[in-house]
Amino acid sequence: MSVRVRRLQARDKDRWRLLFNGYIAFYKATVAEDVIELTWQRLMAEEPGFHICLVAVDDTDTAIGLAHVLFHRSTWSATWYCYLEDLFVDPQLRNKGVGRALIEAVYEEADRRRCTRTYWATQEFNATARGLYDTLAAKSPFVQYRR
Repeated sequence: MSVRVRRLQARDKDRWRLLFNGYIAFYKATVAEDVIELTWQRLMAEEPGFHICLVAVDDTDTAIGLAHVLFHRSTWSATWYCYLEDLFVDPQLRNKGVGRALIEAVYEEADRRRCTRTYWATQEFNATARGLYDTLAAKSPFVQYRR
């Protein structure tokens, strides 16, 4: 199987929803249907200050993974940062280079936009993903707090 990464297209909606719902379920979370639809609309509009979506596709151009990416200014430099908010690969296609291809495509997009930092977070228990992440980035010593 070959993997290619491209921008999300309108014809990807059903597969995108399936993948995004899988991502939400993986983290045992819930997101209201109207918010999922709003996210889709924002992704399609490429709303300034919001996200872009990259999808990994197989030989049939079917989306098999997604990356939601946000670009934002930094308060610590004159540059932009790249936040990889969501990354998900079809569970049946894991360990085949799909996640790596998505992250490398995010890096390319960040480099194209001259971002000086690309970062993301995952949960402690996500050992499989962390194994990949350890080969592609340095783990930050920061702890995340939320309200």
